[in-house]
Amino acid sequence: MMRAALMGVGSLGTIMGALIAKNGGDITLIDANKAHVDAMNKKGATVIGKMQLQDIPVKAITPDQMEGIYDIVILLAKQTYNAVALKQLLPHLAPDSVVCTLQNGIPEESVAAVIGKERTVGGVVGWGATYREPGVSELTSDVSAMRFEIGEIDGQKTERISKITEILNLTGTCVIVDNLMGIRWAKVIQNATLSGMSAALGATYAEILDNEKATACAAYVGDEIVQIVRKRDIQLEDLVPGWSYYSLAFADEAGLEKAKAWLREYFKPHRPLKASMLQDMEKGIKCEIDHIVGICSQWGKKVGVATPACDTIIAIVKDFESGNIPMPTMACLDRFELQNK
Repeated sequence: MMRAALMGVGSLGTIMGALIAKNGGDITLIDANKAHVDAMNKKGATVIGKMQLQDIPVKAITPDQMEGIYDIVILLAKQTYNAVALKQLLPHLAPDSVVCTLQNGIPEESVAAVIGKERTVGGVVGWGATYREPGVSELTSDVSAMRFEIGEIDGQKTERISKITEILNLTGTCVIVDNLMGIRWAKVIQNATLSGMSAALGATYAEILDNEKATACAAYVGDEIVQIVRKRDIQLEDLVPGWSYYSLAFADEAGLEKAKAWLREYFKPHRPLKASMLQDMEKGIKCEIDHIVGICSQWGKKVGVATPACDTIIAIVKDFESGNIPMPTMACLDRFELQNK
């Protein structure tokens, strides 16, 4: 019998675990937060917000309780924990086990370096959630946005990808893609724009989208990353059919206004969302800024694309994490200098 696990049961994983169990799937939830694991085992997993699920029975364990081999592992731990999480996972993988990383950023290369490229596949999550308390997560995106795109690194359609799709389809809509890096970089744009600004301003998506300069900053982030992927000959995929991230590239004021309008319409279903990076900052946990926005600045330097908007987001978050500034607020907009095109 195939054994499946979900490692990193935070805001997204709690909802996914509840839905997989409710819809007849069998998966073990693995998380280092013992209070969260204990609450899920005692009362079940609860979802609030845009979806209401009460006390869904699930099977949850801490990493030290892992036993035997897992055939499929869905990896949702934050990349900041990968060094520990992957080391814990390695003894429980067979040569033909597969790990599907749904983490933010571009994690496939670093995950494959530990567990092997032949056991690594990846994908992106098109929706957001907020961890509320042990056993409870809030769905902050519309149910209609609960979508996944997954694929093999080489783009092939394999039996194992189909099996992972079957699991993820119990939680939303899962689509197999043949251009994983195009999807990955589209997701990076999605996260770096609104999630990045959310972390830099201590704000919800709604507060950003309702502010002219904040929305313009998000558009500049998008434009910088589109320039990078064009230099790298990566073809961006649409995360939502018909909505192209190339719409964020602009060359003048009129183009900027179109990009801002695109952002406001595209992110309308996600307005209540607060970036997981900001949630971590509020908890005093090191956030994933290096893996989400930092990777854009790194590639910008490699391919000769200036990334002042991305760099400013990183600087604000790093200043907070090092104790140089208090929790960011909308006042941090003053640190962004938008260049005329």
